[in-house]
Amino acid sequence: MQNIKDYISQHKQRFLDELVQLLKIPSISADSAFSQDVLNTADSIKTSLERAGCDLVEIHETDGYPIVYGEKIIDADLPTVLVYGHYDVQPPDPTDLWHSPPFEPVIKPTDLHPEGAIFARGACDDKGQMYMHVKAIEFMVKTHQLPCNVKFMIEGEEEVGSNNLAVYVAKNKAKLSNDIILISDTGMIANDVPSITTGLRGLSYVEVEVTGPNRDLHSGLYGGAVANPINILSQMIASLHDDNNHITIPGFYDKVEELSATERAEMAKAPFDIEAYQKALDIDAVYGEDGYTTNERNSIRPTLDVNGIWGGYTGEGAKTVIASKAYAKISMRLVPDQDWEEITQLFKKHFESIAPKSVKVKVTPHHGGQGYVTPIDTIAYQAASKAYETTFGKKPIPQRSGGSIPIVSLFEQALGSKTILMGFGLDSDAIHSPNEHFGVWNYLKGIETIPYFYKYFTEMSS
Repeated sequence: MQNIKDYISQHKQRFLDELVQLLKIPSISADSAFSQDVLNTADSIKTSLERAGCDLVEIHETDGYPIVYGEKIIDADLPTVLVYGHYDVQPPDPTDLWHSPPFEPVIKPTDLHPEGAIFARGACDDKGQMYMHVKAIEFMVKTHQLPCNVKFMIEGEEEVGSNNLAVYVAKNKAKLSNDIILISDTGMIANDVPSITTGLRGLSYVEVEVTGPNRDLHSGLYGGAVANPINILSQMIASLHDDNNHITIPGFYDKVEELSATERAEMAKAPFDIEAYQKALDIDAVYGEDGYTTNERNSIRPTLDVNGIWGGYTGEGAKTVIASKAYAKISMRLVPDQDWEEITQLFKKHFESIAPKSVKVKVTPHHGGQGYVTPIDTIAYQAASKAYETTFGKKPIPQRSGGSIPIVSLFEQALGSKTILMGFGLDSDAIHSPNEHFGVWNYLKGIETIPYFYKYFTEMSS
């Protein structure tokens, strides 16, 4: 790739300015109050793809938010890379914990990003990483170095479960046909330790509702005589783990893949500083399932976590009340071979069975997806590995991620395509949290590295 560093240096400020403008749009798919902002973001992505050199760019309507499709076909006999990304973002709450407004991007240095990081909701997940691909294609098209065909599929519902993506993919198999799918919605170990994500956990996300009396009650007149749904819910949730932090749902582990000692030893080669990990999170000790390391707990083992819990009075001052209802949102991260729909049903059956007769329980499934493992002996993985080695000066480490991208397994089922996950974010980038950010260096390094994947994948495919 000739002159790629010069091109990036020459256009660096424009690349940053364009991303900042994109990050200013509050494309929160979970909140209908921001519907127009989500639609505006789709329009912005369409314009960016056109300016980058795509010959065809379309906005495809769905029953939810639209999907932006773009393509640059130079020769039908050459390989085709399908780039997937998403333009929607998580809600910024709690906003009072942000050091700067979540949709007013600022660039400032951090300990891990001394050259500066872009602070804004969506900076790393996924606008910043998605936009690297737009700028990478711009470079290859403008400098006449695009070695193969490229297609883009950028959606607006990833953060709410990609509810309409499966329908879209099923209806557009020919349009989306490809030789490999390329995604940057993951991270790497460190700026000096590149890695490629080779596995993702699946996901089951549910909401539970516990109902006691038919109205809120005075805690003095009824306390001790009527079941308190908040107390009951807390007890039920606590019972979902035993003293070894093992999940107690019957059948939950029946299909869990047990990695061999050899595989676990290979994983352990990734550099990890437990003291630095604890310091970064301001915790005195790690926590999790007995018998596994921290990196194993958050990647190759399934988990169950409460993501939100509420009920009763939470306003200022006091209100002595026994709430009629209590609620919680619970997510389960799953490993390959665990079917998310089966796990959802196991959870529902178990949670209903442990409820005392004094309350009623309702379990509402929200969304989920299967786990995914990509082999490291494929041409695509080798091309990605060589691309990192070219720009980072060292071979990347294959690493399983604790996160979930449910659509990856969908793509393989519907399109018959494998996926390569080339992430450039860091675990410390606070995605889904206040003060999300993405290093300027990482953003530009992604733009530099991605074109090499195209080059090597095309060469190795011939």
